[in-house]
Amino acid sequence: MTHCPPDPLENGGIASYAVALRTGRTSASAATRAYLDRIEALDGKLGAYQYVAGGQAMAAAEAIDQLLAAGTDLGPLMGVPVGIKDIYAVEGMPTTNGSLYDASHITGPEGSFVHGLKQAGCIVLGKTKTVEYALGATGVNEARGTPWNPWDLETHRAPGGSSSGSGVATATGMCAFAMGSDTGGSVRIPACFNGIFGHKTTIGMLPTDGVFPLSPTLDTVGPLTRSAADAAIIHAIVTGENIPSAAQLSGLRLGRPTTYFFEDIDADVRACIDEALASLIAAGVEIVDVEIPDATEREWVFPAICPPEFLAAIGENAFNQARPNMDPTTAARAAKGFDVTGVQHAAAVIRHHELAALADDAMDGLDGWVGPTCPFVPMPIGHLRENEAAAARSAQSSRNTQPSNIFRQCAISTPVHQFGSVLPVGLQIMCRNGADAHALAIGMAIEAHFGPSPRPDLSGTLG
Repeated sequence: MTHCPPDPLENGGIASYAVALRTGRTSASAATRAYLDRIEALDGKLGAYQYVAGGQAMAAAEAIDQLLAAGTDLGPLMGVPVGIKDIYAVEGMPTTNGSLYDASHITGPEGSFVHGLKQAGCIVLGKTKTVEYALGATGVNEARGTPWNPWDLETHRAPGGSSSGSGVATATGMCAFAMGSDTGGSVRIPACFNGIFGHKTTIGMLPTDGVFPLSPTLDTVGPLTRSAADAAIIHAIVTGENIPSAAQLSGLRLGRPTTYFFEDIDADVRACIDEALASLIAAGVEIVDVEIPDATEREWVFPAICPPEFLAAIGENAFNQARPNMDPTTAARAAKGFDVTGVQHAAAVIRHHELAALADDAMDGLDGWVGPTCPFVPMPIGHLRENEAAAARSAQSSRNTQPSNIFRQCAISTPVHQFGSVLPVGLQIMCRNGADAHALAIGMAIEAHFGPSPRPDLSGTLG
């Protein structure tokens, strides 16, 4: 049997690991070695990593240990091994953007965000797989491979996208946390489908240089973590703010949209969400019905912004060269940008800002809006290829997440499958633009109330 050491951050997350590191009960080198061994043991089945930087990671870990021994403490993320989505540039590592076509020159050199993680002491284990150019919500990538959702080792199910590898790697303890990006749900959907926590940051809060520009109007970067508490630490370090404390559930006021978000959702999703909300009400949270701006506008606003901005980034000639070897679904989605006129794009951007103002007004008196992250549990990949109805349904993966991007909100997804589903279900909390710390505080409070969510059984990946 392949050796698979315990996950160094399984118990207590980043905060407990930080204590263990500073009291000599572990080292950055030991933790990094353990994660690399876990990748070797598990990733042959799961396929979460596009590139593993074993030598580079161990060298960085040894340097961290030497710094700590010399009395230099870089803070809570010091010595934490992480995965980075392969639309980010990392010095010394290849950038594929999930494609067979080389567009690494568009991504550019390592950006300020990754550089900041390294300055905080993070150790980059490697690059996690992504949907091609981050343009897709199911996680399927016919060009470079689709990671295996760890919640069903018999049937290949959608891992969620576009940060597919980051979701799988985090859920299975092949990194302490992983970075993703979210243009229309690409942090929250893989968080939902893999049963972990995801933080969609406010647009413009974190730098996106050195990250492939799918849509500069909508792009954000954010982490996928095992807990809201870990996400809160990460947020504090990368923004320079204080680490937020958990909110008090009693007195929180969350809006439940009366339209759209709760329509046409699977029975398992509805059951888990209803039970989770009932539990929050019992804990003192006030859930009120609210009317919000028409979320269906994302159906014209998003495609009028994202595909043409992608085509502008890559260039028409380059796209035509890349297209024969691209995932056909991704290529078709991108090509729709050619049909968008300049006037239509400008109108969509204007409406995007108008909707953001309307959403902010609709949030008055509320701590956030609540609903299912995704309308259904992860689908079998085979159904998406072979069944037209399933393929059409899968196109709704981002139905509940895109509105937050269009409304310029921050948002989180936290797992609630412990309320009755074998496969993961996510609860989404959408908060005002810039209220990321408050969203994380709510996430920590909910997490403490619900207790630990089940983890996937990985025993079938070894042998």
